Amino acid sequence: MKHARFIYRSFVVLFLLGVSNPAHAFATNCEALSSMTISHIEITSATEVAAGKFTPLTKSEPSEPGTLSESVPAFCRVVGVARPTDDSVINFEVWLPTPSAWNKKFEGVGNGGYIGSISYGAMENAINRGYATASTDTGHIGSDLRFAAGHPEKIVDWGYRAIHVTAETAKLILRAYYGHPPQHSYFNGCSTGGGQALSEVQRFPDDYDGIIAGDAGNDRVHLNAAFIWAFAATHKDGQLLLPESKLPLINKAAIAACDRNDGLEDGIIADPLQCHFDPGVLLCHGGQSESCLTPTEIEAARKLYAGPKNPRTGKRIIAGWAPGSESLTSGDYAGWKNYVLSGAEPARTDFWKYFVFDDPDWDWRTFDYDRDLAYADTKMAAVNASNADLREYKAHGGKILMYHGWVDPVGPPQDAIDYYENVEQTMGGSAMTHDFFRLFLVPGMSHCNGGPGYMLAGGARAGNDPDNVPKAPTPDPDHDVLSALDQWVERGTPPSRIIAVRHMHGSDDRSIPVCAYPFTAQMIKGGNAKDVSGFRCIDQRGKQ
Repeated sequence: MKHARFIYRSFVVLFLLGVSNPAHAFATNCEALSSMTISHIEITSATEVAAGKFTPLTKSEPSEPGTLSESVPAFCRVVGVARPTDDSVINFEVWLPTPSAWNKKFEGVGNGGYIGSISYGAMENAINRGYATASTDTGHIGSDLRFAAGHPEKIVDWGYRAIHVTAETAKLILRAYYGHPPQHSYFNGCSTGGGQALSEVQRFPDDYDGIIAGDAGNDRVHLNAAFIWAFAATHKDGQLLLPESKLPLINKAAIAACDRNDGLEDGIIADPLQCHFDPGVLLCHGGQSESCLTPTEIEAARKLYAGPKNPRTGKRIIAGWAPGSESLTSGDYAGWKNYVLSGAEPARTDFWKYFVFDDPDWDWRTFDYDRDLAYADTKMAAVNASNADLREYKAHGGKILMYHGWVDPVGPPQDAIDYYENVEQTMGGSAMTHDFFRLFLVPGMSHCNGGPGYMLAGGARAGNDPDNVPKAPTPDPDHDVLSALDQWVERGTPPSRIIAVRHMHGSDDRSIPVCAYPFTAQMIKGGNAKDVSGFRCIDQRGKQ
């Protein structure tokens, strides 16, 4: 069911902007946007920003550096606040390229984690490619989840409303400034931003013509329950049952067992679905201790691969983590040691304290996998985006390009497959789904970027490791997810594969095709491992 809209186009602009002369629209009309009257919206400023270095006038996240970029084009910066409820304070920004630089399209960009801040980096990427763009702080400032305690409307703002209100407001501002709406509207996000993308598709199918959803973790309640389960499975009496020092050992053994399955030995498990690694092969014998695993350590690792289950019923809560994700040395997510093994308490315990139970003293040890999970699924429906009925979005003509890193140690990649297959079942099969929804699983990529393997260009990033920023040779549909989505929406040409790049030591050293699921890339016998023509896409049953 589509949710009620909070902005009504009939209220929109109570004045006319002189946009009949595009050459002068930027110079004469940017500041006039501050006089717009939109229901539930306050435009606090509209200013021209000169080309060059850009320093935000305001900062949503206290830890952010002041200077964003050394190079942005000239644009009109609109800053505003949305108040769709009495308890809502949703900050947003809309950036408008000069009319001559605008590509006639709009790109909304997503957020990461629970951080309340404008995604300036993603906005910079968008405007440098000619897109008008918008971002929101999702209705709170900073990364402290206590903002949600006792404020159910703020949870809804964070869950989906802020992104929707920002999209509608941005389109009204675009129309006022340029004199016509964008030809197409896209949304691009990874991590929380990927979940935001899927939420838009499910709740507001008319907001965007195409979305890019990376490493989404869109079943957020169950993912956060999985962190509790994983912590309990790897700790006893305050002691870690699977030491961090053993993770590289497990990772090396998993890669040795499955690296060659795709015909290429490159230190990467190309398709963990075809990897049947058992950490039991590392069992210690005769006084060994460092280069092997104890039975307790083996059991803990097996549990993480198998995935969280209800301890009473055995019902799966969410998928397990993939072989190859155990220990990563590059990027912002270092394998299992952060979210899975965590620290003094399970990752995202604050979600349960402040979002679910409104109790800062809540003890994670009391979590009941029947009662509490069912309660959270109902109460926290606003933060999930797992509805598989996408008929309205398909009828709108919308396209979904979803991707996930195979060694994501945060959100299990199998969860993305499960969602895709649920959509297939709901929509009437593979053919009915594949014509508007494509899923790409990236070998060796961590959470949104980083990791030992390959990365897709054109998507969003969750981290800022400069050595793991994918750079497409050219932003074309073969090498760039945003270009691939744009071509799909505009020309009806769906991407069957996208070329991913491995970025090491400051340069791109190898490329491979990433095939749309259920296909996966396999090297042709005698093929050149450094030439994408040396690979073919086969399905996971071995059929070409």
